[in-house]
Amino acid sequence: MTRPEGWPDTWYARTAVDQHARTALKGPTEADVIIVGAGLAGLTTALHLARAGLKPLVLEARSIGFGASGRNGGLVSPAFAGGDDAIRKRVGEDQAKALHRLSIEGVERLRDTIRDLGIAGADPLPGLLSLRRFDQAQDLKDHVEDFARTYGYEMTYLDRRALANHMTSPRYFHAIHDPNAFHIHPLNTLRAIAAEVERLGGVIHDASPAITADFTAATKQVTTPEGRAEAPRIIFATGGYTGPLVPRLHRAVLPIATYMMISEAAPDLIANAIQTRACMYDDRRAGDYYRLVEGGARLLWGGRITTRAADPAGIAHELRREMLTAYPQLASLKTEISWSGLMGYSRHLMPQLGQMAPNTWHITAFGGHGLNTTAIAGKVLAEAILGETDRIKLFTPFGLDWAGGEVGLLAAQLTYWKLQLQDWWRERG
Repeated sequence: MTRPEGWPDTWYARTAVDQHARTALKGPTEADVIIVGAGLAGLTTALHLARAGLKPLVLEARSIGFGASGRNGGLVSPAFAGGDDAIRKRVGEDQAKALHRLSIEGVERLRDTIRDLGIAGADPLPGLLSLRRFDQAQDLKDHVEDFARTYGYEMTYLDRRALANHMTSPRYFHAIHDPNAFHIHPLNTLRAIAAEVERLGGVIHDASPAITADFTAATKQVTTPEGRAEAPRIIFATGGYTGPLVPRLHRAVLPIATYMMISEAAPDLIANAIQTRACMYDDRRAGDYYRLVEGGARLLWGGRITTRAADPAGIAHELRREMLTAYPQLASLKTEISWSGLMGYSRHLMPQLGQMAPNTWHITAFGGHGLNTTAIAGKVLAEAILGETDRIKLFTPFGLDWAGGEVGLLAAQLTYWKLQLQDWWRERG
């Protein structure tokens, strides 16, 4: 693949199916809705609006999938990074359950999108193992029973003997297997959604950063280096790469870097450690996530966060150290590529989804939630714009709270280090 200037060298970019290049916006144009940002949030919203007959215009500063949506772990499972207890405390039991049902719905909607569009390059594979590195299991068993009772969502608790059928590791004691979760090639999925938006009459422009945005009048206006767009509605879907274009939004999003690496092709060596094709998530408070790709030939591993972009190659050494604590038999497995990307986090650790001004919407802060949450958020936002439902009100308690700026970034880093220490303490035996 010939990557645009500044595009990160990732396994996803090297294996992308769609090589279609999109042009920059030039001159004046009109649309039914302007969407700033061509990640999964913006493009999913565009897809649902286009299906309803509206003509969306999507403006992307770099190219489709440049940000977190095109270089993440690819995990699709029902969850919110905010955590069940914190969500209940903020909104109450009934609304917390309604939010989690949305999260479950997001898994199915993304699965349906991949099936309905025939996205072969998505390569969806079923299953998620949530792994534990210390010997305590009752809360896991309770969690499985509670989800079955409350949501009709079936998962299975696995003890160490059952885990041996999936992997050979000295570090894992217990796990929860979620057969309904799955993992995908996110960049191929995103680009196929973009192609469907265009087929339905939407327009997408790469290399078109929004320089100014005026959303105070009935007709919203965005200018780019070479063009100007006007529409009666505007959506900001900028994620971890949110700039100062809209100060209120910029203040509410913390850009947090995370890191990934992929191994060389070594199927026989990897099979000595990992036999499952499910994705895996280490349920530590500061955990890792990983999965096999290319039919088991390579191991894709992610983890670590920093509030300042670090050298991916350096972080890869830390990721390898974590990998080898779980699978010492992979000591000879070489890392082929490592990369990083920025996720958008909010102070309350929940997605930010709502209306900032008349016909002016935001959909952002999906760091740590999984791709399902972005998928359902795009549907919910489209429903609100079309006047179909008011489900967007479920996110009202999670507004554009000031994230704290530089102090917020420092607090996030200190919190991450504290979580790492807590993980170490629990696993010290």
